Amino acid sequence: MPAANQHAVAAFFKGDTNFPFKGKISVTAEKIVCRTSNVDITARSCEVTFKTKKQTLNGREANDLFATESVAGVASDGAAGSNFESLSKLNCTLAPAQLKQKAGGGAECSYEAAN
Repeated sequence: MPAANQHAVAAFFKGDTNFPFKGKISVTAEKIVCRTSNVDITARSCEVTFKTKKQTLNGREANDLFATESVAGVASDGAAGSNFESLSKLNCTLAPAQLKQKAGGGAECSYEAAN
C-alpha cells in the first residue's frame, strides 16, 4: 500500500476523519492470526501476512487488532491458556468521503475464516 494510503488509514483509526485524501483505499491481507493469553494478560500478538511480507504486532497494536476482529465477528478459539482469532483473504475498501460523514458507511470488507 502506498505511504499516503497508510497515513490515511492510520489517521482514520485514530479517529481523525479530517485527513485529506481523495479516492478510495484498498486494504488486503492474506492472513491475520492474533493471540492473547488468559494466563498472562499482558501477552498480545498478531501476525499479519501480506503477499510479499509478514508483520508482527505486539502489545497495544495487537490488542486493538484483536478487538477489531472481535467486533467484526471473527470467531475466537482457545487452547491451553491462549485465545486465538484468525482470518484469511481480507479485502477492505475504504471511502474517506463517506467515513468523514460518520453515518456508518465508508468501509466494505470481506474475509474468510482461517483454516
